[in-house]
Amino acid sequence: MKVLFVCLGNICRSPSAEGVFRQMTAAETDSAGTAGWHVGKPPYGPMQEAAARRGYDFSDLRARQFTQSDFERFDLIIGMDVSNLNDIEALRPSGNATRVKCFTDYAPHTGMSEVPDPYYTRDFDGALDLIESCAAGLKAEIG
Repeated sequence: MKVLFVCLGNICRSPSAEGVFRQMTAAETDSAGTAGWHVGKPPYGPMQEAAARRGYDFSDLRARQFTQSDFERFDLIIGMDVSNLNDIEALRPSGNATRVKCFTDYAPHTGMSEVPDPYYTRDFDGALDLIESCAAGLKAEIG
């Protein structure tokens, strides 16, 4: 299974989701952003610090922009919020059937409809709590 996590800038939510999920499973993972502002940059420092306190290290990741070819490379594409899902779907090639889901679909018990962006909310630990719940749900679904 090849899973791609997508957020806006690919410096907070999606690299965190990738880092958490790759520690839980042997699935092939990657992350990307719908915007290209941070291409080539590492995950946001405060996000990395919050993750490191929990034992996650994703300092090796670098931001990249989501592209239409990602539909061919991945079995499942996961967006962090409705805006990301809309941007992903806008690039879907005609006839492509790759599954696209919201990350919070894997943790309905949280009552959250999307993963809030900690770059703006500054709640890095809260974002990680939700990401861990969603990742556990995803792992349970795909094995």
